[in-house]
Amino acid sequence: MVEENKKKNAKKRPARRSWLRRFGSVVKWMFILGVLGILFAGGAMAGYITSIVKSDPVRSEQFIQQQVSQNAITGFAYFRDGSPIGQLRTEEDRRLVEYNNIPQIVIDAVLAIEDNNFYQHKGIDLNGTLRAIKQKLLNESVQTGGSTLTQQLARRVFLNLDKTEDRKVKEILLSLRLERFLSKQEIITAYLNKVPFGNGSNGYNVYGIKAAAKGIFGQDNLDKLNIAQAAYLAGLPQLPSAYSAFSGTGEFNETAFNRAMDRQRLVLRRMLEENKITQSQYDEALTFDIKGSLAPYTKKAYATYPYLMLETERKASEILLSLNQNKTDNTGTGTGTSTTTSTSTSKTPTDNKQLLEAARQQLMTGGYRVYTTIDKKVYSAMHSISEDSSNFTKDSKTKGVEQTAGMMIDNKTGAILGMIEGRDFNIEQMNYATQMVRQPGSTMKPIAAYLPALDAGLIQPAGILDDAPIILKDGGKGFHIPKNSNNRYQGLVTARYALNKSLNLPALKLFNEKVGIDNAWAFAKKLGITTIQEQDYSAKTGVLGGLRYGVSVEELTNAYSAIGNKGAFNDAYMIDKIVDSEGKIVYQHKVNPEQVFSEQTAYLMTDMLRTVITDGTASTVKSKYKHFKDIPIVGKTGSTQNYADVWFMGYTPDVTLGMWVGYKEQINTLQGDTQRRQAQSLWAKVMNAVIDKQPDLFVTDKFTQPEGIVKKTVSAYSGKLPTSLTDRFNTDLFNAKYVPTTSDDGISKARYITYNGVNYIPHDGTPDDFLREKIVVKREKPIQELVKELLAAFTKMKDHESLSYYMPADAKSDVPTEVDPRVDDGNPPTPPGNVNVSYSTGKAVISFTPSGSPDVVGYRLYRSLNGGSFQKQAVLSVGEGTVFQSSTPAGANATFYVTAVDVGGHETASGTIAGGPIATPEPTDLPEPTDSGSEPTPGSDNPEVGSPDDPGVILQQPGSTDSPPAGGANPGNNSGGNSAGGTGANTGSVTTH
Repeated sequence: MVEENKKKNAKKRPARRSWLRRFGSVVKWMFILGVLGILFAGGAMAGYITSIVKSDPVRSEQFIQQQVSQNAITGFAYFRDGSPIGQLRTEEDRRLVEYNNIPQIVIDAVLAIEDNNFYQHKGIDLNGTLRAIKQKLLNESVQTGGSTLTQQLARRVFLNLDKTEDRKVKEILLSLRLERFLSKQEIITAYLNKVPFGNGSNGYNVYGIKAAAKGIFGQDNLDKLNIAQAAYLAGLPQLPSAYSAFSGTGEFNETAFNRAMDRQRLVLRRMLEENKITQSQYDEALTFDIKGSLAPYTKKAYATYPYLMLETERKASEILLSLNQNKTDNTGTGTGTSTTTSTSTSKTPTDNKQLLEAARQQLMTGGYRVYTTIDKKVYSAMHSISEDSSNFTKDSKTKGVEQTAGMMIDNKTGAILGMIEGRDFNIEQMNYATQMVRQPGSTMKPIAAYLPALDAGLIQPAGILDDAPIILKDGGKGFHIPKNSNNRYQGLVTARYALNKSLNLPALKLFNEKVGIDNAWAFAKKLGITTIQEQDYSAKTGVLGGLRYGVSVEELTNAYSAIGNKGAFNDAYMIDKIVDSEGKIVYQHKVNPEQVFSEQTAYLMTDMLRTVITDGTASTVKSKYKHFKDIPIVGKTGSTQNYADVWFMGYTPDVTLGMWVGYKEQINTLQGDTQRRQAQSLWAKVMNAVIDKQPDLFVTDKFTQPEGIVKKTVSAYSGKLPTSLTDRFNTDLFNAKYVPTTSDDGISKARYITYNGVNYIPHDGTPDDFLREKIVVKREKPIQELVKELLAAFTKMKDHESLSYYMPADAKSDVPTEVDPRVDDGNPPTPPGNVNVSYSTGKAVISFTPSGSPDVVGYRLYRSLNGGSFQKQAVLSVGEGTVFQSSTPAGANATFYVTAVDVGGHETASGTIAGGPIATPEPTDLPEPTDSGSEPTPGSDNPEVGSPDDPGVILQQPGSTDSPPAGGANPGNNSGGNSAGGTGANTGSVTTH
């Protein structure tokens, strides 16, 4: 039994060893479970991370390098002298800097506050992260943040700035990848080029250390930053909006500045702790006057030059779009320098808005430098006039602001030197000089009528044009008869006089009959007028400005500049060159003139426009321009029928200046003489201001006369060589190619009778005292034919003037081609009645009522003195009135009576005798005129048209010692007439000036 118990006890001893084994087993399983837990946690974490980044692309080294090096860079615009206009439109200022140009003190300051272990970690700083967590949990006053510079860069380049856990995971992984592919120098350089630093003194958001130094301290060179400034800048990226000393408008923010200074002192302390600066440097930096070193307030370029910056942006964007399209089409210059002229870049299709917007964004963010042709002094001088409200009419409650636009172009190159885009950018942002299209009025006459006619030899300055009515078809009214603004038709005049007085009918006849509409518009297009529409080819009054849309100030000024450039057209341009962010010229304008018309034509046109100022409609320019002795000018006025638009286009040998005045809405018109001459007035003021501020532009003191220009005396009736019958002459300039070779066939001597203002061949029985015998003029369309056309048109017109209104002033000098339409009825005419005598200024005035007979040719006045026999005193032809003027004094005891005479010579005395006793009539013929064609019609107050007082012709006797100026008519004979104008529209009456 005992033995058995011993055996049992002996078997129980291994139980102690089993417990150890069990403990070991527990430990083993705990380890296994721990490993499994770790693996599970790791798997879960991996799964969690995978779920976060599964939609995030795997970025290749090339892609990372590309994205990190890609920066939105601020672009700038410059005046022609290289001085800055300002930065291109954006709320950001971004400027790149290379690592070698970043001072070590800046790097030390940034790393001290943002990532002091930057050179030791591989993208993640655990110590820094734990420190940031501790500071956050304990709510310590000094909090440094846990993200490394690499993480911040990864977040800014590849992720959004929202603070989420997902973003943090992506940020850590991306930072590890960035450290793998980028060097530390590349990372810190990219960081300092991309992070925001708040607002600069001009209100722009500054990005990158270089833009920050410039915007906050006014320093272009980072090496000029001291320790205090470097520490101030280094502290800003943590909270740029809270630390920004400047607002979005550039105003100083004291509160934010004080916060930034607290941050600066922390940066300095961290720099001292990291041994980046010495104690003495630290103490010196603390005492430095940061506030005093801040950059002074400056306006944004879009506040100083808003119009100009927008126009620069628009034109430069069009150029970039053109360059991009050339690359796409493989027809351009690739990545090399483009020399495309502005002709090819300014015709952006309207349906390309998205591409144009992309090009604009490229311009805004690509760091381009755009060099314009704008002269700063010229631009300033022009705006000194447009911004002075005293130069304009007071604002109207109904019409708004009296607007103006102007442009000055260099004749030789086409470079736009300056412009007035409008009165006030805050009122209207549209550029009136380049984007507005308005009716040009009579400024179109030289472009589409006189220039092509001169160049083709169809007319010369002394050539004769007929200022007589032209009847045009009009669907709405049947017919349309254009008028001149002075409500007169002056008959045969020289081309120079017609342009001087801006007569409409001569221009219409050149445009429609001599040049032809198709040729006229083809010519205008060669001079850069791009707004001509298909409908304009059927608008017979288009030369007067009656276009479908009109023209822009830029294009019309550009067209006139070709005249000043001796017939060579350069398409106007404002962008001289564009340089990319690497300093490479991607666009360079190339001047490419096209000889549209001859130098001789340009000179003749210039000389005709000279007398527009000296003797014509541009009297306001003549009175207000101050530099006639030094700088010659020429030009042309223009206005629309109701004065919704007024223009003046003028040029010197060097520059062309075009001015427009009107209201935004064309329905609003300019009233009164001052407003209607406003374009002339502003033109003179602008030109005076520009000459005073930039005299170096005006180096040429005269318009040089080319070879092939001669002076010639010709007949004033026909513009041809004089004959023995010619008694009136003009001396003027000619293109030697087109000097007339044929003799004067436009005149003859004839006996005629005048009826209703028209000359006719008299009947055989018509008395001689009603006939005239003098030199008469042959015109292309005889007055008799014109009368028939007018009478026929009247039947289809709702509104028209009387027939006499349309008669040219020289109608009485027209050669008769038809017999007097009045027919002798064989009976004496009915007598005139109600003869009455009155006295005016001591002289007798005899009035009567006319005869009712249709064949009457006129009336005779008889007088008896002191009861003696009656003698014929005067005659009046029908249509010359019913009042005789007599030199008989009031005390002469005179008696008068009047007779009516018909085409057959039959005479009937009046039934009334006024005055003393009746005596036996003994008719006595009046003496015949001895001065052919110059004697006034008896009883008429008006001289015969064609007399030396007649404004319709310009006279110059051959061999006269008082010669006219070169290329002009004798100013002494260039008198009379009101300011003339034009008529034009597709339909209806449009009178221009």
